[in-house]
Amino acid sequence: QVQLVESGGGLVQAGGSTRLSCAASGSIFRINAMGWYRQAPGKQRELVAAITSAGSTNYANSVKGRFTISRDNAKNTVYLQMNSLQPEATAVYYCNAGILQRTGVWVDYWGQGTQVTVSS
Repeated sequence: QVQLVESGGGLVQAGGSTRLSCAASGSIFRINAMGWYRQAPGKQRELVAAITSAGSTNYANSVKGRFTISRDNAKNTVYLQMNSLQPEATAVYYCNAGILQRTGVWVDYWGQGTQVTVSS
């Protein structure tokens, strides 16, 4: 089995910063792309940022220039640095990873979600 465990976030003042982490563990042979999604109250889940195994990145237009996604392949960990936070960023953030298990099966995994609340 594979687990994605998220940490970080919490309550942040408007204009502040925080960093989310997501570590994958378990029966992992290879991790392909990793990413972060978020779901705000009453809204659909949306892609925030994604990163390939080679380091190519993609961001939602709403976070470009303020958020940075990165990964440490040796630690099977992806990060989301969130700067200049505004109240509209308040949401539950979910880590995502495409993982080749040691069984030879590719599976798309999700983290448990972590709350980020930005106060004005």
